[in-house]
Amino acid sequence: MTTTIAYDELAALLRAIFLRHGCSETVASLLAENMAGAERDGAHSHGIFRIRGNLASLDTGWVDGKAQPVLEDVAPGMLRADGRNGFSLPVLELARQPLMAKARANGIAMLSVRKAHHFSAVWPDIEPFAREGFVALAMINSMASVVPHGGHRKVYGTNPFGSAAPRDGMDPLVFDQASSAMANGDVQIARREGRQLPPGTGVDRHGAPTTDPASILDGGALLPFGGHKGSSIAMMIEIMGAALAGGDYSFEIDWSAYPGAATPHGGQTYILIDPQRGAVNSFADRLEVLIDEIHDAGQSRLPGDRRYATRRDSLASGIAVDAAALAELRALAAE
Repeated sequence: MTTTIAYDELAALLRAIFLRHGCSETVASLLAENMAGAERDGAHSHGIFRIRGNLASLDTGWVDGKAQPVLEDVAPGMLRADGRNGFSLPVLELARQPLMAKARANGIAMLSVRKAHHFSAVWPDIEPFAREGFVALAMINSMASVVPHGGHRKVYGTNPFGSAAPRDGMDPLVFDQASSAMANGDVQIARREGRQLPPGTGVDRHGAPTTDPASILDGGALLPFGGHKGSSIAMMIEIMGAALAGGDYSFEIDWSAYPGAATPHGGQTYILIDPQRGAVNSFADRLEVLIDEIHDAGQSRLPGDRRYATRRDSLASGIAVDAAALAELRALAAE
């Protein structure tokens, strides 16, 4: 059974939960707004479904909910951040204005992040930059859960990457996807709902192909999307997220001493580009030419369209959530 809740009410409820589990006021607010935003936009694999794993990360000490990140200005077009074993959202909040200032001054700027636990999806990280007029790119490595093409054990994370581009008078064009055949959160939801997965999603603990989400999660592994091509992209994100930023490789992350913890402690790289510096003609006009051609070719929906439509519906009529899940949140907030 589903019910509805207003965005502000859900964010306040989540904020109270994060405060009870050791987060600072600032961190609790950032996490709550992000998680409520994912639920508002219909991104259920990154919404309240993840609350138990996030709380386990906090309660076991795997992540520090009060960490204060440190930002270093290391070059005219580059910032470097140490998350101090906290969540990634406070790092982005600290770096947002300096990073945009560098991109405006130089045409391009990069932020590398280490020792920070990435929180939620990638699109909430980069959509705000596109709304400020920047083309934004993000690459994030996570915990080992993907077998390299032709391999026999997990090396890569699901390693998401995303891109956001501004549109004149419209919502930005934003995509966010894993380099694995499926995001880990979607596999967890399939297990919870008792659904099988499409062929080619993963392997079991013996390396045999399987469509059973439990077999993938319990000692098995995901496959990269597109065979060797997705595997190469996952490798690139390990380089950009871990080697370049100074974070852990996905296979180096060991949370075995932190039962239930579920936040990846890898590395992150964000790149902002001022499109007017690179475009000979109007970037906005040229982007619309591409989008018109895509529509004329028969693709009716662009990346992000469904999310924006769900956002509008949720803000007008309330966020649809499972009643039992909402009751659990209220109980957590009242503990």
